[in-house]
Amino acid sequence: MTDNQREAGTIILDPTHVSFSQQEGVNDLGATHFIGIGGAGMSVLAEMLHEQGVEVDGSDREPSAKTDRLQGLGIAVEFGQREENVEGKQTIVFSSAIKPDNPEIVAAHAAGERIVHRSDILSLLMNTKRAVTVAGAHGKTTTSSMLAHILTHAGEGNLADPSYAIGGSIQGKDGVMLDGGHAGQGDVLVAEADESDGSFAKYHPEIAIVTNSEADHLDHYGTQENYRAAFVDHVQHAVKSVVMCGDDEGNLAVLRALDASAAAHTVVYATQDEASLGDLNGAAFVHIESESESAQSGAEHFTLHVPAGLLDGQERMVPVTLTVPGIHNARNASAAIIAAALLGVDIEKAAEVTTSFLGAARRFQVRGTVSQVTVVDDYAHHPTEISALLDAARRKYPQSAIRVIFQPHLFSRTKFFAEAFAEALAKADDVIVTGIFPAREKQEDYPTVGPDTIVDEALKLDHTPAEDWIRGVEDMHTAAQMMVMRAHHGDVIFTVGAGDITQMDEVILHALQAHRWDCEG
Repeated sequence: MTDNQREAGTIILDPTHVSFSQQEGVNDLGATHFIGIGGAGMSVLAEMLHEQGVEVDGSDREPSAKTDRLQGLGIAVEFGQREENVEGKQTIVFSSAIKPDNPEIVAAHAAGERIVHRSDILSLLMNTKRAVTVAGAHGKTTTSSMLAHILTHAGEGNLADPSYAIGGSIQGKDGVMLDGGHAGQGDVLVAEADESDGSFAKYHPEIAIVTNSEADHLDHYGTQENYRAAFVDHVQHAVKSVVMCGDDEGNLAVLRALDASAAAHTVVYATQDEASLGDLNGAAFVHIESESESAQSGAEHFTLHVPAGLLDGQERMVPVTLTVPGIHNARNASAAIIAAALLGVDIEKAAEVTTSFLGAARRFQVRGTVSQVTVVDDYAHHPTEISALLDAARRKYPQSAIRVIFQPHLFSRTKFFAEAFAEALAKADDVIVTGIFPAREKQEDYPTVGPDTIVDEALKLDHTPAEDWIRGVEDMHTAAQMMVMRAHHGDVIFTVGAGDITQMDEVILHALQAHRWDCEG
């Protein structure tokens, strides 16, 4: 039992506390129990430990696709969280969603078992690999998925068959979903670095990618300045290189706060030209030259301008074609390609195989088309993500009405960013905001926050049409049925959010089938 887990008889769960020494590895864990094993980040780590021979089990509130997969691999999962689930375990793993009064935490604390945060397990896994972390308020899953895809298909020798810990599934051929966790035989580990609770300060990767440092999780950090300071600390732990997007103002602030040694091994990529970005603190610069109308053909085309001396003595012009649409995905792919090249993959080959990347699950994922109404699902839950999503939608579907059902994620995020959410959603033609997915929060702590928190801000904006373009509907099933009744031939309906709004895709498709005469108009 460590000091951070015992204080005046209370249980302290501190995700920033380092629980393992540099000398310890996964073989020192013993029987390991994951609380909330079905979570996106937890299930990946449990699977990776299992593949490395660690005795793993876990518990969760209810069955899911993740728990089904884990059970299929031979990992025991108990449903319902009870004291007896942790009996005889040496290591108990929690995430930031787990509270100190969780019965399994209480029992493990009483028994003197080692209680560690999920980030400690990921840090252990990094110790024996060439680790690449991907941090940022948005773009982490897509960028890390792209890098894992590049290494899998273009890596040679020890760069092939990477390990990866990605908090979501990856779209494979013929609609097959590939899990986001894999313990490969190669020497590279690609991992999302979650900044939400500050735990990414533990990581010392070979390469740190930062997609953006736009303020989020202010319930934890309090201020934008604290949030950016955490990114400065994180990237200065990178052993070899830092790869950062220069189109993000937060990233530029982080870059200019880096010490000279960290800035000297930083690569900045951006769609803006170098002169317009101002002081880059001595970092190298890669320009993304995008073809503005490319996505209307169903693909995203751009060229990377790689300066002489970054990889070798030659300047490179590297053409890239993406299947996934959007300028934001051009940025994500650029980060992945640059990181792969810094690891030793031929950059032209890295760019070539990126074309076959079909996207991470719930990232512009087309779920079906009925009566020429297309249904698309996306995980976007931050205003900037929604803005980028709707920009990509306009590029891909320039003649279509864009209709959005948005489920906000967290009461605190809705409160902090209500105006920004409204401005982003105003890029759509028709919007329904549903009840908020609470995750770790409670409605009683935010009694005045609900769908109308965003709707009220949106109604202050100039929008065409000016009337009836946005409304709040608490129940997402009702919202789905309403949107089907409003849809017409050629429209695109997006389900958007990080909660369970994805469940409405099948509801919408079935309703479109039953009411397709409504879509012919």
